[in-house]
Amino acid sequence: MTSETTYAELSFKNESKSSGTKERPPAGKDWSCCPKDWKPFSSNCYFTSNTMRNWTESEKNCSAMKAHLLVVNTKDEQDFIIRNMDTSPAYYIGLSDPKGKRDWQWVDQTPYNESVTFWHSREPSNLNERCVILHFRHRPREWGWNDVPCNEHHKSLCKMTKIYL
Repeated sequence: MTSETTYAELSFKNESKSSGTKERPPAGKDWSCCPKDWKPFSSNCYFTSNTMRNWTESEKNCSAMKAHLLVVNTKDEQDFIIRNMDTSPAYYIGLSDPKGKRDWQWVDQTPYNESVTFWHSREPSNLNERCVILHFRHRPREWGWNDVPCNEHHKSLCKMTKIYL
């Protein structure tokens, strides 16, 4: 089975001349792009889905776009994401605890690193809350992660690797 992704509008960036990116593009690949309505950062593209879905449906939606729910690898990446978010809703990310044993797993199999986590204080808080949202708490005024039941409906954040040309 073949699949096809259409890019109606492309915005290219010459990676060899850009500043501020910590990751180098693949050898011989100086130009990168993201699909329309996706935001570029480092070597990835990010998309906010405004449709309210449960966690499983959110991951299926990202997968249909050749992406996954957001996997956060660095503080810089988390900071980029929250600079682009509306503070009212919550967004599913790609972290879950399928067995309810606090064995957190990323959807792309990236190892869970406790030193790169952004849990709100007193989170995670419930063994029956096995999926994770990124949301804004008004007291204190900060973004962070919260464990929630996977059947709750939230917006979601998708992530894919940039396309290099």
